[in-house]
Amino acid sequence: MICNHLPPATRLTESFSNLLDHLHIETPPKSNLNHPNWDLICEEKHSTLTMSPKEVISEKWREIHGENEWDNLLHPLHPWLRREILKYGEFAQATYDAFDFDSFSEYCGSCRYNCSKIFEKLGLDKNGYKVYKYIYAMSHIDMPQWLQRSRLGDTWDKYSNWMGFLAVSDDEETRRIGRRDIVVAWRGTVASSEWYQDFQIKLEPIGDADAKVEHGFHTIYTSKCDFTRYNKSSASEQVMKEVSSLVQIYREKGEEVSVTITGHSLGGALALLNAYEVAATIPGLPISVISFGAPRVGNNVFREELHRMGVKTLRVVVKQDLVPRMPPGDVFNESLQVFDEIKGRLDWVYTHVGVELKLNIRSSPYLKRGINLLGFHSQETYLHLVDGFISSSSKYRSDARRDVALVNKACDMLVDELRIPHCWYQMENKGLVCNGYGRWVKPKRDPEDIPSPI
Repeated sequence: MICNHLPPATRLTESFSNLLDHLHIETPPKSNLNHPNWDLICEEKHSTLTMSPKEVISEKWREIHGENEWDNLLHPLHPWLRREILKYGEFAQATYDAFDFDSFSEYCGSCRYNCSKIFEKLGLDKNGYKVYKYIYAMSHIDMPQWLQRSRLGDTWDKYSNWMGFLAVSDDEETRRIGRRDIVVAWRGTVASSEWYQDFQIKLEPIGDADAKVEHGFHTIYTSKCDFTRYNKSSASEQVMKEVSSLVQIYREKGEEVSVTITGHSLGGALALLNAYEVAATIPGLPISVISFGAPRVGNNVFREELHRMGVKTLRVVVKQDLVPRMPPGDVFNESLQVFDEIKGRLDWVYTHVGVELKLNIRSSPYLKRGINLLGFHSQETYLHLVDGFISSSSKYRSDARRDVALVNKACDMLVDELRIPHCWYQMENKGLVCNGYGRWVKPKRDPEDIPSPI
């Protein structure tokens, strides 16, 4: 039991301690590796491209997106599938990198850049997609720490947060992947360590039948308010309006269309809710979800409904990450599922959806040993492990392309021999600029980057 009068840090430590006691997470020695010559490794890595080759997958895209539940593609991990997982994982990471989480900024909770600039600013302008529209969600909901709010009274908006974007493949990428791909990328929590204690642990109905989902996730997805500027319509309504319109436009042109939904942590939970709604609304549309470090979202019936509607879900999970084991009590819940045939379907039990690709921190020679809960859950750690994954019985692949330094953007996971500072990703001078009078001030955004009404 967590005492609410204790400081947040103390409550968080107690929460994690209790979870670790129950989950038996391995705690290997801090450093038990005989490292090779790191200088030579770094020099070699610095002279290689950071992106794997883009193969033409037009004839195999349905298989790569789960038509056969990724049978024979995960162990070993097919290089084409690895490349696609990383592509969508970069979209999920972009929702963090472009997010203004500075609580002293008048634009806190918004995207730093407009739709036409975001990929260019984040170095993703060669991915073959164009951002089409932004998604906003209510921040004043009964779930502390989930979304970001400014400390200032005069802000861009007091009630909403930027929660992600819709993007569409351009003509060249469409030819490579064999269809027009509509991507929805959902943002997770910025302070991911703080929300373990904030679960509502309450299921509520969604759609028909007995499908139920976690109350807090569903609230974020569906909340709206008439007097808000950005959430007169909910995140759900915003996404469905644009997806429905885009599917109609491209189908009328005779193109094959797919929807791929991605997200990390909370974003992975919202991705499943989004996939459920798209599948229920637009029949015959290929829909896949590629999530990273996502918690459980709903009950058995919710899982069965997604399967019945043809939604393909690939869950990328790090063995040491606690979030995919949430909501709490999952070991007990899963053991109860054995008795389904005797007691009927347990519509109050949380369960995961889809196929799992499990990664292990210990597979990478670049990552520190020991417990680092933030690092285990970081999306950059996930992408690093995907890039080096061959199979659960193989070593980290020697020809991995992704820049290792990215792992330490917001955590301290890399071995010291690499000499990469921890938590190095931040705005230059923490966002302050020197004006013409020699004063250090918060800069004004370019007019095109200031949030505007939907």
